[in-house]
Amino acid sequence: MVANEKPASTFRYGEKPVYTTSNGFPIEHPSKWQRVGTHGPLLLQDFHLIDLLAHFDRERIPERVVHAKGAGAYGEFEVTDDISDISSIDMLTGVGKKTPAVVRFSTVGGEKGSADSARDPRGFAMKFYTQQGNWDWVYNNTPIFFLRDPTNFPLFIHTQKRNPQTNLKDATMFWDYLSTHQESVHQVMHLFSDRGTPYSYRFMNGYSGHTHKWTKPDGSFVYVQVHLKTDQGSKTLTNEEAGKLASDNPDFATQDLFEAIQKGEYPSWTVYVQVLTPEQAEKFKWNIFDLTKVWPQAEVPLRRFGKLTLNKNVENYFAEIEQVAFSPSHLVPGVEPSADPVLQSRLFSYPDTHRHRLGVNYQQIPVNAPLHAFNPFQRDGAMSVNGNYGANPNYPSSYRALTFQSIKPTNPHEKWAGAAVSDLFDEIQPHDYEQANGLWKVLGRTPGQQENFINNVAVHLKDAHKDTRDRTYDMFTKVNPELGSAIKTATEKNVKL
Repeated sequence: MVANEKPASTFRYGEKPVYTTSNGFPIEHPSKWQRVGTHGPLLLQDFHLIDLLAHFDRERIPERVVHAKGAGAYGEFEVTDDISDISSIDMLTGVGKKTPAVVRFSTVGGEKGSADSARDPRGFAMKFYTQQGNWDWVYNNTPIFFLRDPTNFPLFIHTQKRNPQTNLKDATMFWDYLSTHQESVHQVMHLFSDRGTPYSYRFMNGYSGHTHKWTKPDGSFVYVQVHLKTDQGSKTLTNEEAGKLASDNPDFATQDLFEAIQKGEYPSWTVYVQVLTPEQAEKFKWNIFDLTKVWPQAEVPLRRFGKLTLNKNVENYFAEIEQVAFSPSHLVPGVEPSADPVLQSRLFSYPDTHRHRLGVNYQQIPVNAPLHAFNPFQRDGAMSVNGNYGANPNYPSSYRALTFQSIKPTNPHEKWAGAAVSDLFDEIQPHDYEQANGLWKVLGRTPGQQENFINNVAVHLKDAHKDTRDRTYDMFTKVNPELGSAIKTATEKNVKL
C-alpha cells in the first residue's frame, strides 16, 4: 500500500489484502495475543488486542430517539414536467434533469431492533445532492401528524415509548395522551386503519406534511406541499398479518427493499406538488400552518413534476444509512420554511440531534457531504476529516477573497411583527374532527376497512385504564357517533375484568 492509499471500500472476490492494526502494522494472525510466559497475564503493550477491544467497546453510537429502525438506498430524482412558473429551484429546472439522492425509510416509535411491521407512522426521508447544496425532504408516509404545538413533540413521543417505571409499552400512556390532545384524531385514524401497517417501504406514499415556500428571484413565492405516490401501488397488512410478520421476520421491509433493488426491480414514486398563492392561503378554510390538517385535493389539485427511483443498494449500512443525517433545515436557494411552528422547531431539533449522535462535523461524513461546500469559518471539533480547510483563514480575511451570493427577500406579503407571546393553537373546535370523519367515510368505500379499523383500535385500547378508554370513546364519537359506539362495544368485549 503506497502512502495515503485508502483501504478498499468495496469487497471483491479474489483480493487478499494484508491484515493490519488500525495504524497499518501487519499482523501475523488475528487471534494471537501477548502474555507473560505460558500461563501468565496479558501484556498492556499488545496494541493489537487493546485497540481491537477499545474500538469494539465504542462501536455503537446513540440510536435515533425517533426513527431508530430503518433501511435505505441510493437513487435519483428526475424532473418530468416543467414547473418553472412556480419554482426557481436549480434541481427542478429543465425536464429530464436528474439529481442523485439517498433515501431512508423508518418506523418512528420503536427501538433499533423493533419490528418493521409495527403499527407506526413511517419516515420517508430523502437527501438530494444538488449543485447548490444538499436539499433534504424529511417526510412521513402520512400527510398529517399527531400534533400542531411544537412543545408537545417530546411529550407525545414519551407516551409512545416505555413506561419509566415498568419499562413496558403502556396502552394507558398511549391513549391518555391522544384522548387529552384530540387534535391528534385525524392522524389516529390513519394510524389505526390498515394504512398504519404498510406491507413494506416500497408500497407506501410519502408526504411533506408541512407547508413550505417556493420562491422566485423577484421575491414572489407560493405555499406548497409535496406528495410522493408509489408506482408499485399501495399495499397494507392487516393487524394479524403485521403481528405474525413481526414474529416471523421482523426485518421484512428492510429485506424486501434490499432484495428488490438487488434483483433490478427498482422502486419508484411519482412526485406531485400542491400549490396555494398567499392570497389563496388567506381565504383557505384550513390553517396551512396546522400539521393536523390536509389540503383537500378536490380544492388544491396535485400537479406532477418528477419521479424518484431507487436503483443502488448501499455498501455498508452503518456508514451510509445509520450515519445519514437529514434535516428540514438543509435547504437550497428557492426554498424557505413556512411559519408552521412544528416545522420551525424541527429546523433546530434535527441538526442538534445529529451533532449529538455523530459530532459537530456530521456533514463531513461522506454520505452527508454536499457536492460543493466552502465554509472555512467552521473549524476543528471532533472528526474534522475534510482537511480542516488547510491554510485558509478562519476569519473574513482581506488576503483571501470569497464570493458571496445574495438571496432576494420574499414578497412583503408575508411580514411578521408583534410582541413575543406564549402561544397555543386554538382550543379543539368541531371542525377539527371533520377531516377525521372524512377519512372514516373513505375507509367505508373499501369492504372490510372500517371493520379492521374498529378491531385495530379495540385490541390496543382494551389494555388502557377505564377512564382513559371512556375518554377515547368520546373522542371517536365526536368524529362520528356510530364510530364511537362501535369502538366502545368492540373494546369492552375484550377488556380483561
